[in-house]
Amino acid sequence: MDRRLGLAAATSAVVGQVIAVGIFLTPASMARTLGSPFWLLAAWLLMGGMALSGALAYGELAARFPEAGGGYVYLREAYGRRLAFLYGWKCLLVMDPGITAALAAGIASYAAYLVPMGPATMKLVAVGAILVAAALNIVGSQTGARSLAALTVLKLGALAVIVVGGFTIGRGDWGNFVPFVARHAGSPPPGEALAGGLISAFFAFGGWWEASKLAGEVRNPTYTVPRALAYGVLLVTAAYVATSAVFLYLVPLERVASGEAFAAQAGEALFGRAGGVVFAAIVIISVAGSLLALLMALPRVYYAMGRDGVFPGSVGEVSARFGTPARAIAVQATLGCLLVLAGTFDQIVAYFVFVTVAFIAMTVAGVYVLRRRGGPLPEYVTPGYPVTPVIFLVLVVLLLVLLVMHNPMQAMLGTLVVAAGLPVYSLLQRE
Repeated sequence: MDRRLGLAAATSAVVGQVIAVGIFLTPASMARTLGSPFWLLAAWLLMGGMALSGALAYGELAARFPEAGGGYVYLREAYGRRLAFLYGWKCLLVMDPGITAALAAGIASYAAYLVPMGPATMKLVAVGAILVAAALNIVGSQTGARSLAALTVLKLGALAVIVVGGFTIGRGDWGNFVPFVARHAGSPPPGEALAGGLISAFFAFGGWWEASKLAGEVRNPTYTVPRALAYGVLLVTAAYVATSAVFLYLVPLERVASGEAFAAQAGEALFGRAGGVVFAAIVIISVAGSLLALLMALPRVYYAMGRDGVFPGSVGEVSARFGTPARAIAVQATLGCLLVLAGTFDQIVAYFVFVTVAFIAMTVAGVYVLRRRGGPLPEYVTPGYPVTPVIFLVLVVLLLVLLVMHNPMQAMLGTLVVAAGLPVYSLLQRE
């Protein structure tokens, strides 16, 4: 595939992947759980630091292997084709179409707030959103990148309006930040609160690693991809801290009920009675950008696996007309549409969160594996090595422990389903 994407497009892919509906819902649960403005902002900064340390490590891997596929390629080079296949198996069959369906359903649910519609119509809207995003990415990487950049600018611009407007129109109260550090009465125990807050924050940051899958189409990838990952994570962290702060300024902690109510209260305080409509429109733009970014980056894994011969070779073909992995994009879009129509994606995706986080940890640990083998270092190396990846890995291990404690059955079943890909790999290798 041609290398047509620059730094702005790659950074937009990071921001577009990460900032979806989570920033409008997650601060409410985190605020209730942590019970303190200080600990809410601290959790965002801690997870932002964790994501940045991981992004810097991914940057070195992208500089070593500047090709399409991202985590699949890094796992293949560090641990071999079998483990990399299991990662792709999980992505193709469950995680990628499940997240695609979830985002499309999110667009439809907020569209129904603007234009009342029944469940069947909402499913059609969700399917339509997937098909449009897929078509934009099939037509050309530059077409998809331009559309994504426009949506990212709109997304960040809308959040900037919320932050600046919220702090300047005088409808909030700085007293909502008092007490700043002390936790409110009735908050969960500190250990439980920290666990819940960190898990929520991690999910809100989820997806920053996906942009590395576009390395095969980025100009000067050893320079561009590491910087796009770092700049994207920094932008997301700043957006999350600022948006959470303005929400607290507009809505006191004691009035926080659910995520939807929190966003609606903040919207009403900021925009008056039209707040709900304005917020719904902003969420639609935000989620549409994430959906477009997903259908741009994720199919590059199937494309890379098709080229490696561990998936059907046709999936690894590039469209002669458009110069994009059209079949790989169509596979993800089709599976996503099927899950939308079935309506069972949320529960399915939940079973694979643990194993997905484990794969990300193994990918970052691959930096140590590859360095131990020796050979020349890439043009870009992880700043602060060997400490930087350790910071990420320590926090990820903590997160994995919390996930197992929270729902051991989900963690076990998700891992077993991924392991079921081993006989499939053996069968494909014999063919």
